[in-house]
Amino acid sequence: MSELSVNHLLGIKYLNKQDVELIFQTADHFKEVINRPIKKVPSLRDITIANLFFENSTRTKLSFELAEKRLSADVINFSAAQSSVKKGETLIDTVNNILSMKVDMVVMRHPNPGASVFLSKHINANIINAGDGAHEHPTQALLDSYSIRERLGEVAGKNVVIVGDILHSRVALSNIYALKLQGANVKVCGPKTLLPKYIEKLGVTVETDLRKALNWCDVANMLRVQNERMDISYFPSTREYTQQFGVNKALLDSLDKEITIMHPGPINRGVEITSDVADSKQAIILDQVQNGVAVRMAVIYLLASKLKQ
Repeated sequence: MSELSVNHLLGIKYLNKQDVELIFQTADHFKEVINRPIKKVPSLRDITIANLFFENSTRTKLSFELAEKRLSADVINFSAAQSSVKKGETLIDTVNNILSMKVDMVVMRHPNPGASVFLSKHINANIINAGDGAHEHPTQALLDSYSIRERLGEVAGKNVVIVGDILHSRVALSNIYALKLQGANVKVCGPKTLLPKYIEKLGVTVETDLRKALNWCDVANMLRVQNERMDISYFPSTREYTQQFGVNKALLDSLDKEITIMHPGPINRGVEITSDVADSKQAIILDQVQNGVAVRMAVIYLLASKLKQ
């Protein structure tokens, strides 16, 4: 059987096209598993996984925990809010203390970009980056591409626009890497203040007119405005942002073609998309959530197979 070219999932930029294809093929198998009456397989019965979340998370944390339990792994959940980190303990000391309990794999979300890369150089365990600051969120990008593949047949050659707060979004960066790797055409759309200056160097084009972007694309991935990462105001008001970059059903229905709508969540209904868009047949938001479990099962399983060698 093929195997991943990496020992950790630190970011999409460390993967090759074969890695992504292997993850998707494995996810296909696990998607079939989680739709059975008995949704569990004994694949990782002797593996212990620690979920280290130094930042708030609901969907990603639940998705990883469910994926681990579906694979029959032993799971330890760690929340920084109730930990010795609050007393000044370093990241490496925290993780080494957890690893001394014979943990095999670490899933980590951290507010600092590069935290998972830093950790991978100092500890002896497989690491999955569940989001590091505004840097990368690789499993989200993988499940997004997997969902596009499921809906449209393939990712190669498809036109995908990422709309919203590109500047603060780890989802946007990981998606750009993943989509480009698979041969998709990528545009970004949002207020100029929320578009990084270097963005075109990543091989994407910029469009500040939402209607033009939507008429061009096959898929629109709508991002929320990340107010928690903003220390200044990047646009006049939420109302003005919604008028220029929000998608409602009337706008969708007026386009030249039917497009697919995605959202990584959490949704700010009425801001980036309205409820009638989020709940429409064009939206694959709940498919993304279901696919997230299968894709994370695939990533965990493939990395765990390296432990057993």
